[in-house]
Amino acid sequence: MNSLIYNLPGDLAQNVRATLEDWKKNNKVKRLWARDASLWTNKDEGNWLGWLGIVEEQIAHNSDFKTIADEIHNGGFAHLVLLGMGGSSLCVEVFGKTFGKKGGYPQVHILDSTDPAQIRTLESKIDIAETIFIVASKSGTTLEPNIFEQYFYEKVKQSVGAAEAGKRFIATTDPGSQMQKVAESHGFRRIFYGVPSIGGRYSALSNFGMIPAAIQGVEVPKFLDRAEEMVQACASAVPADENPGAILGAILGALQKSGRDKVTLFASPGISDLGAWLEQLLAESTGKEGKGLIPVDRESIGAPDVYGNDRVFVYMRLESGADAKQDAGIATLEKAGQPVVRIQVANNYELGQEFFRWEIATAVAGSIIGINAFNQPDVEASKIETRKLTDEYEKSGALPQETPFYEETGFKLYSDDKNASALKQAAGQDATLISYLRAHLNRLQAGDYFAVLGYIERNEQNRTELQSIREAVRDKTRVATCLGFGPRFLHSTGQAYKGGPNSGVFLQITCDDAADLPVPGKKYTFGIVKAAQARGDFNVLTERGRRALRVHLTGDLTGGLKTLQQAVQQALS
Repeated sequence: MNSLIYNLPGDLAQNVRATLEDWKKNNKVKRLWARDASLWTNKDEGNWLGWLGIVEEQIAHNSDFKTIADEIHNGGFAHLVLLGMGGSSLCVEVFGKTFGKKGGYPQVHILDSTDPAQIRTLESKIDIAETIFIVASKSGTTLEPNIFEQYFYEKVKQSVGAAEAGKRFIATTDPGSQMQKVAESHGFRRIFYGVPSIGGRYSALSNFGMIPAAIQGVEVPKFLDRAEEMVQACASAVPADENPGAILGAILGALQKSGRDKVTLFASPGISDLGAWLEQLLAESTGKEGKGLIPVDRESIGAPDVYGNDRVFVYMRLESGADAKQDAGIATLEKAGQPVVRIQVANNYELGQEFFRWEIATAVAGSIIGINAFNQPDVEASKIETRKLTDEYEKSGALPQETPFYEETGFKLYSDDKNASALKQAAGQDATLISYLRAHLNRLQAGDYFAVLGYIERNEQNRTELQSIREAVRDKTRVATCLGFGPRFLHSTGQAYKGGPNSGVFLQITCDDAADLPVPGKKYTFGIVKAAQARGDFNVLTERGRRALRVHLTGDLTGGLKTLQQAVQQALS
């Protein structure tokens, strides 16, 4: 079974020991398994713990996974496209990137963006006639999966005809949802059901994760058997100080209360995408009521002097594919006195153990922090703002007018009155892109974090430019940095950014779309939806008193990002 070793400075180690002793003395592991809501806020938490028993339930249905895998395999499909957001897509992405293409099984693609360029790029990678689509939506009311389904259903109809179109689609949804009705009316090939008592981010080991994994060619019975080892190790009868999930949760919770709330995630190259799944689990579960953990994923390992004292480092090391530079970097941080948790993952099939360990750990940490680990109130706030804007577009054919507080060739800057006033005052008479960026970055203080939120296509070129921005900021200011692509992160870290500690400084990046795409049956387009999501996201950030600046790129995106990156470097100098 995957091992966990932690090395913490003396006072932090003592806090963790005291936390575990409290959990042991007060039988809190047993209470968790008994679904005792008083461990959290004593509200509806007990209704959201169905994931505790999901592995055993899934093992009992192993034959179902083989049946659907064989069916799609024998159907000769070359591609599998998962249409979903957040918990419905991130675990599938982990499987797709970790296990890769299996001979005779379809190649996995994920669509979790309304960016028109992202959708066009996906289309260019597949043959519609040889693609099976999974529409994944727990509630069936989430905007993005619904419009993805509408768009691709029309594409498939045009390619293979109306009579065959439905056979190219599978739905994963909760019983009785709106998506079930759509699937039935369109004659989908199959409908697989989620468990109503499992929230999206805890659903990796349910049908939301296992059905796509089986279709991809993952040996699901083997995967679940490995996961069951961790389930037993974390069972209600196992004392907290011997329980691998409770130990990790105690570390995260106790260190958060000690001011180390930036959970910095490193993973071996072969399992590097696990961090994106963990971002959602940690941020959406704990980031609320002004408290929480801020996950930091894909920040390269730096020298000890670029880090403050608000970090805890978690290194998930794949024994069959470890990276020597990562090993050395982690060892250096450990020697410098930083708190480090090491998790040894034997091979890809042990990832199910980590799904379950981290779910237990997140529930435990949420209890220690003192929040409801199973709701996402600020994600819902952002959805409401987006819906207002798309409804307005449906009525009037236009989004509300907005006015930048500064404009120069290729760039427009936006914010609310309070932020704009503060930035203008700090920039003084020197009104330039660089001066406003400098004013914004100068707001960062010890214990803060910096988040780049890009509503642009998520590809390697764009990621590289945004990564260079975040790492330049980290190296200069010694604050933790995050990078999210919208609207994907809205269903993930967006909860903590809006509802967690008010320690974030945000740089939102939007752009003009070179070419848009229609949403069948709607006035609005995918580009309009993306614009509404970006505005809705920004509105909620500023309503919550966050320090936020939006940079809109008006010309060539590639050139604009390069210029922005150079402007940030100059602002920091």
